[in-house]
Amino acid sequence: MAALGTLTGSGNWFSALALGVTLLKCLLIPTYHSTDFEVHRNWLAITHSLPISQWYYEATSEWTLDYPPFFAWFEYVLSHVAKHFDQAMLNVHNLNYCSSRTLFFQRFSVIFTDALFVYAVYECCKCINGKKAGKELTEKPKFILSVLLLWNFGLLIVDHIHFQYNGFLFGLMLLSIARLFQKRHVEGAFFFAVLLHFKHIYLYVAPAYGIYLLRSYCFTANKPDGSVRWNSFSFVRVISLGLIVFLVSALSLGPFLALNQLPQVFSRLFPFKRGLCHAYWAPNFWALYNALDKVLSVIGLELKLLDPNKIPKASMTSGLVQQFQHTVLPSVTPLATLICTLIAILPSIFCLWFKPQGPRGFLRCLILCALSSFMFGWHVHEKAILLAILPMRKEKPLFNWMETFYLLGLGPLEVCCEFVFPFTSWKLKYPFIPLLLTSVYCAVGITYAWFRLYVSVLTGPPVSKTKKQ
Repeated sequence: MAALGTLTGSGNWFSALALGVTLLKCLLIPTYHSTDFEVHRNWLAITHSLPISQWYYEATSEWTLDYPPFFAWFEYVLSHVAKHFDQAMLNVHNLNYCSSRTLFFQRFSVIFTDALFVYAVYECCKCINGKKAGKELTEKPKFILSVLLLWNFGLLIVDHIHFQYNGFLFGLMLLSIARLFQKRHVEGAFFFAVLLHFKHIYLYVAPAYGIYLLRSYCFTANKPDGSVRWNSFSFVRVISLGLIVFLVSALSLGPFLALNQLPQVFSRLFPFKRGLCHAYWAPNFWALYNALDKVLSVIGLELKLLDPNKIPKASMTSGLVQQFQHTVLPSVTPLATLICTLIAILPSIFCLWFKPQGPRGFLRCLILCALSSFMFGWHVHEKAILLAILPMRKEKPLFNWMETFYLLGLGPLEVCCEFVFPFTSWKLKYPFIPLLLTSVYCAVGITYAWFRLYVSVLTGPPVSKTKKQ
């Protein structure tokens, strides 16, 4: 506590937190990395050694370029630094290449680009009113927010062990959120437009941005009851937002439009030929749906209600990425998931318009859009839950007894799946059980969190204070 007191007095606690997590990231350099390490190495090679006209056609590796153009240019810039470390990593035909220099370069590229994330967290802390904060450093909202964001272990695992650049992208989103809290709406819109052309998964939260900017920026005043004052609509502001979106999109997609390659680019960005779920089921509604299908199929086979010869080999419950047929329940199409996602998002959008709560309401709507898309989206990766992990103020006890009991249950579940199940006779007959149990258990918790947040948003009071700008 003495050290924390010293940091409080000197005002250097944020720098200490940022430096500490950076050192931890450096310690993680030699750890395990997933296939995403090879994915990004291949993208470095593609953008460095091939002309732009071939970026979205190159298919020597199975890990083809499937991120928007800004991220491709991001890899292109990194590749010109990478050539000074190991030129061999930039050979498209050098598949699964991983020298020590390649490892150090790619790991340090993630750590270096996280500087944007650190800056964005600093900007978010400036949006917090700390007048009611306690005297102790650990009671200060800015300190708590910084710890929760900078030391987000989900990001640490995914970026600095698994290997991705989510921190850099998350920094862009946090920066756009901070600008909206600071009422710098045009800057916020710009950063989000740029973010969309780095990684299109952020389309999940685009409805929250669109409605909030329309409600809080394009309409310049409210009535005393909080409803919108329709005669305050500003065409100039709408045009300015539209111009930002148009110019950013033109800069990103323009070269491929000129090459008549937009259909090819979009086919890479939205690969609907993939299955409903990723190989490791994201813990969402479809994990529960898959589990129910598997239970019904097992029961049907045991009771001889199903013919084993008529069960489709391409079964979703086998866990493979490209397979999409269910055994008993109706198979789900991309259109069905889109409809479910839109229905899940609409109430939060409705509240953002008719029950405005300022930037705080926008943040809640953003999280609900992210969670709803995670719950019902097509081919959702388990890592996509990071998009919805944003701190919100909670004055009540953090967890009630039921929530605490649920979280403690994750320990026995892990022991059962990793240490008990491999020694049972079910390992060969039912190899899907650990995946099914883990996904279903986590899906129950995320569904509960999504429902609880929705209840708080739908029952919360609107802001009745008239807005003047």
